[in-house]
Amino acid sequence: MVRASAGARLHFGFCNLSLSHERLYGALGVGLDSPRVVVDAERAAGVRVTVEEGAEASSESADSFPSVRADVREYATAAVDLLGVDGARVAVRESLPRHAGLGSGTQLAAATLAAVAAAHDLPARVRERAPALGRGGRSGVGVATFEAGGFVLDAGHPTARFTTDRPADGAWTVPPVAARHAVPDDWRFLLVAPDAAAGRNGDAEDDAMRTAVERAEPGLADRIGGIVTRRALPAVATGDAEAFGAAVAEIGRLNGAWYTDEQGGVYRPPVGEIVDSLSGAAPVFGAGQSSWGPTVYGVTDATHAGAARDAGRRALDVAGVGGEVTVVRAADGGARVDAGADK
Repeated sequence: MVRASAGARLHFGFCNLSLSHERLYGALGVGLDSPRVVVDAERAAGVRVTVEEGAEASSESADSFPSVRADVREYATAAVDLLGVDGARVAVRESLPRHAGLGSGTQLAAATLAAVAAAHDLPARVRERAPALGRGGRSGVGVATFEAGGFVLDAGHPTARFTTDRPADGAWTVPPVAARHAVPDDWRFLLVAPDAAAGRNGDAEDDAMRTAVERAEPGLADRIGGIVTRRALPAVATGDAEAFGAAVAEIGRLNGAWYTDEQGGVYRPPVGEIVDSLSGAAPVFGAGQSSWGPTVYGVTDATHAGAARDAGRRALDVAGVGGEVTVVRAADGGARVDAGADK
C-alpha cells in the first residue's frame, strides 16, 4: 500500500486574459500545508475505488460524494492506462472541498496518479501526464505546488495557440514555472469558507472563461504585470508579508474586473462583503477570492494569526452567512508519497 498526500492551493489570479498580448493566462498562487487530499493505492487486477466516509465530509455537500468516487475512478483508470499496468485498488482517505477555490480537482488527480505509479514502482511524471487527466490546461499552479509547494508564477501559454476556447484535453503542456519562491516560515494564510454554492467548474467554467477572454481589456494585464514584478515577487523574495498581501489582493481585484459580468461583481456574492470586511482588519495584510471561490484568503503572519481568525469570523457575521475559518501554513515542499501506508 502506498499513500500520496498533497495540500490545497490558493489561486490569486492570472497575469493576462487578453488575446492582444503574446502570452495568455500566467497564473499566480501558493501551495498550502492543509487542508489535504490523501489517496492510498495498491496493485490489483482492474480498477477498484473506495471513498472513506470522512472524505465525504470534506466536500461541499453529501450530494458530491458520488462525484468524488466518479472522479477518482476516472483518474485511476487513466493512470492505469498511462502507466501500462493491470490495475489498482484506490482508496480516498481525505479530500479537499470540491470546487471551492482550493484546487481539489488537480490535487486529487495528481495524488491518484502518484499513488498508483508508486504502487507499481514506476515514476509518476505528473507534469507530463497531467494534460491526459484534463489538468493544467490554463493554470500551472496546481501542478507546480504539487511538485514543490511554495509561491508560484507560471509562464502561461503562447497566445497564438489559443482561440477563445481552450485546446482539447491532452492537447497542451502544463505551463512552465517562471518563478518559484519558498514562503517564509512565519507567514500564515487565513481561509474563510462561507456556506455558499460551489465555484464555477466544468462546462460552466469553460463558458465563463471564454466570455472573459473575448471581452478582456488588455490594459489590465499591463497593470497586473507591474504589480507582479515590482511588488509581489520582491515581497516574497524579501519576506515582506504586508507588501505581499497588498500586492496579491490588488492582483485579485484587477482580475475580478475581467469576470464582473460572469460572477456578478468583482467578487462573487457573498465574497465581496467578506473581502471588504477583511480588508479593513489590521491583522490581515490583504484579502481576496481564490479562483472562482467561494473560499476567501487573507495574508497574515504567526504573530497576528489569532486576531486574523477572529477577523474572519466577524467577516462571516457581517456578510450574514455561516462558514468555517482556519489559519494555515504554506507548504514547504511538494506532495508526499510514502510506502507502507496503513490499510
